[in-house]
Formats: sequence, structure tokens, C-alpha cells
Amino acid sequence: MGNMPFVVSMILVGLGFLALITRRNLIKLAIGISVIEMGVNLFLVSLGYVKGGIAPIYTYAPPGFKEMVFPTPQALTLTAIVIGLATTALMLAFAVVIYRHRGTLDAGKIRELRG
Repeated sequence: MGNMPFVVSMILVGLGFLALITRRNLIKLAIGISVIEMGVNLFLVSLGYVKGGIAPIYTYAPPGFKEMVFPTPQALTLTAIVIGLATTALMLAFAVVIYRHRGTLDAGKIRELRG
């Protein structure tokens, strides 16, 4: 049970890569990238977990307590969530513009040259 978050994060990253490889719709590609981001965020949070640890606020730590949760992965995850949200919004905005100009969201048809 101790490795369950790592297994789930690997499954999420695998499903995201599977969506990137097998799908041609731009919206589904954006969803696949978002699922990969969720898997990486879960992995980062899992790295900082300490069983029985307390929040890293030293003023509230009981005397003689040694186990604290490592706060750096949590801070990195918060930053990654904000960056992932902006990236997803940008990908979806590109998909809307491409649909307006080309009339399709199929990545294979978008690659074709018109002339």
C-alpha cells in the first residue's frame, strides 16, 4: 500500500501518453497532456510524504518531534498546477483558432498543405 501513489501516477502518465499516441483530435490531445500533468503532480506530492509526519511549521512542533513533511515538492506542485492551467488554456485557445480557420480538429488534416 505504500507504493500506491507511485503506481497511480505511473498509470496516469501512461494513459496520457496513450491518448497522445492514439488520438488525432486536438481537444483529446490537450486532455492527454493534462492527464500527464496530473500524474506528475501526484508523483511530486508523493515524494514529499512522510508517514506520521506533521506540517513543516516549526513553532507548532511538539518538543522532541523529528518527522516533518518535506515542503519543497508541495511548493513545486502548486507552481506546476498554475503552469499546467495556463498551458491547457493556451492549447484549447489554439484549438479554437485552428477550428475557426480550418474547420476541423483532426491533427492529420491540419498537417496537410493547402495551395
